[in-house]
Formats: sequence, structure tokens, C-alpha cells
Amino acid sequence: MSDIRFHGVSHSYGERSVLAGVDLTLSEHRIGIVGPNGGGKSTLARLINGLVLPSAGSVTVDDLDTARRGRQVRKKVGFVFTDPNHQIIMPTVAEDIRFSLRRSSLSTTERAERVTRVLEQFGLAGHADHPTHLLSGGQKQLLALAAVMVTEPEVLVADEPTTLLDLRNTRVIAETFARLPQQVIVVTHHLALLDSFERVLVVDEGRVVADGAPSASIDFYRNLVR
Repeated sequence: MSDIRFHGVSHSYGERSVLAGVDLTLSEHRIGIVGPNGGGKSTLARLINGLVLPSAGSVTVDDLDTARRGRQVRKKVGFVFTDPNHQIIMPTVAEDIRFSLRRSSLSTTERAERVTRVLEQFGLAGHADHPTHLLSGGQKQLLALAAVMVTEPEVLVADEPTTLLDLRNTRVIAETFARLPQQVIVVTHHLALLDSFERVLVVDEGRVVADGAPSASIDFYRNLVR
């Protein structure tokens, strides 16, 4: 697993402070992040691969500073957004996955083999030539995930990946996460998604207010929102 460290991290959008004085080391296989809307959890997640940079302090992934070594960090850390339409670019499923490899050093044959493998892994093999805009919500989220995973990152960060999905597709995404060998960090309001995780953080008002096993952290969160 990668070693992800927050060293005295704060972040502000203009005059509004979103995170303050966060010190964390994240090295577990499955880590969840929960908290009230506006509490800072999505900002915390986006700091991990340099989508957001600290206003103060530093974030490192295996000793790579996200502010100074952003490109190397993003090769290690893939990111999946809440709305897959923000990530899907190309007109067909296979083209969209292949697009993620445009800067790779792989040969044409190697790219094709990797795309085929990922299509099968994420249950999209029968949709390779399917127009992306005609996919269901669950299929779009699987495509967004596949387009990230085809680059073979070491860490996957997913920001509320099941928010727009029904229960069936939420279960599909949960089962997919469970099978991944990569380190997975998930921001979610879907608490049942975290039952098998090793660690859950609760973020509120810019601080990590609870950090522990899923049962203890989720109980804390439920009491917090009451």
C-alpha cells in the first residue's frame, strides 16, 4: 500500500477555511471518509492526488510532494468523480478507455490488450462499441472507473461514487471496489459501503473529528448529525 501523509495541512478557498491543521498517515487498503456536506471531506480527498493543493502544510504520496511532483503523484493516484459525465470524453466505451492511455509508452498492441482486459474486468466487454451517452448511470460509473484503472494506478480515490446510483448499481460498485487490489479511499454518504473497510475518517468543520474502525467512526458520525 502507498504511504499517504498530511503534514499540518490547511486549505482555504479565498477567505473561507475548508481544512485546518490536518495531520494524517493513510496506509490501509480500504479507507472511508464521511462527514456533513461542506465539512471538508471532498477537499481532503482531492488533496491526495493534487487536484487541490494545500494552502499550508504538505501532502505526500510515497514521499512525493503533491505540490512539487504532481505529475508523478497522479500516475500513482487515480481519481473518480461523483458524476461520471465529468470524466467521460470519447463517443464509445472502448475509445474512452483507450483515451486514458494516450500518453503512455505502451505499443498499439499493448494498449489494445489492456483495454480489452479492463472491459472484461468491469463488465463492459459487450459494450465496447456502445455510445457512451446511451449507457445507464451504473454503466457510466463503471466506465469512469475503468478509464482510471486502465492506467494501473496504485491508489484509487473516489468522491461519492454512488450518489447518483440506484441500490443495484451501488452494490455493483461496492463489489467492484472490494475486488480491487489497489488501495481504495472512498468519500461517501452511503455508510453500508464501508462495512468491510479497515478505517473510516469523520471530517467536520475542516477537521478530522473521528478516526478508527468503521463501526466506531460511523456511530460517532451518526451522533454528530443528530
